[in-house]
Amino acid sequence: MFTVAALAIASLHLQGVRKDPIIGRWDLTILRGTRKSVGWLEVRASGRNALVGRFMCSFGSARPVSEVISDDTGIHFAIPAQWESDKGSLKFDGHLVGKKLEGVLSGPVFDGCTVSGGPAPDLPVTGPISWGPGQRLIGKALDTNWVPTEGWSLEDGMLRDKAPRHDINSKELVKDFKLHAEFRYPKDSNSGIYLRGRYEVQIDDAYGLPADDEHIGGLYGLITPRVNAAKPAGEWQTMDIVLVGRTVSVTLNGIKIIENQEIPGPTGGALDPDEAAPGPIKLQGDHGPIDFRNIILWKRR
Repeated sequence: MFTVAALAIASLHLQGVRKDPIIGRWDLTILRGTRKSVGWLEVRASGRNALVGRFMCSFGSARPVSEVISDDTGIHFAIPAQWESDKGSLKFDGHLVGKKLEGVLSGPVFDGCTVSGGPAPDLPVTGPISWGPGQRLIGKALDTNWVPTEGWSLEDGMLRDKAPRHDINSKELVKDFKLHAEFRYPKDSNSGIYLRGRYEVQIDDAYGLPADDEHIGGLYGLITPRVNAAKPAGEWQTMDIVLVGRTVSVTLNGIKIIENQEIPGPTGGALDPDEAAPGPIKLQGDHGPIDFRNIILWKRR
């Protein structure tokens, strides 16, 4: 009797799940004048009628959206300010044009910015996985493997960001890969490694703190490591990352902290919203000083 009742309730739940074309993940371009940045929206059904989600707007982490309105007037939601200095809610008002989402933002920082984009690709993992030869990304000259950028220098075999101002991108564009990197930072510093230039694995001085998606080893604002394996500031640390499709694994200081987790979308500071395309290894250099050494890249065959 219990089984029959449970099945009946489950059937009612399934029958009542809302279907709406906005449900899914959307890769977005945010235009402020002539300046482009990346956005990302996830919408999912909650119960019979509600729509909820997450929204990433140019910087910061993906913010929870408690209610997405999708009706005859269009698609609307509002979220509180995150890192914006101004108070008030950030609001989105838009509509679907075929398979394209278009809209406009209002509120702090982004007032009047236009938003447009389409469904995010699935990026399934197919076929056998093997790796080509390792490529060292720190050579005799900075411009051998990197696009020279103000603030970064090559000294004693180390890639150094002593005067933080800008991020630096590898010349090599990659899709599926393994990456080994060794790094150290001073107290309270902050950096990160962007995979394909779109997904930030956080690096910050978080020794002794609880594991968090905004602390070292986390996919910023999206995936929380199972433990915080950080060493104290000033010590050399190692990070090993494997990215295939959307599936990522991260090992910090020899401890696997993320294993075969799906990255749902770009993180703040992404270079572009084209998730299906190869992209560079981007090292965050606009937050705090950091040194890198022994950066080795293996591309999938």
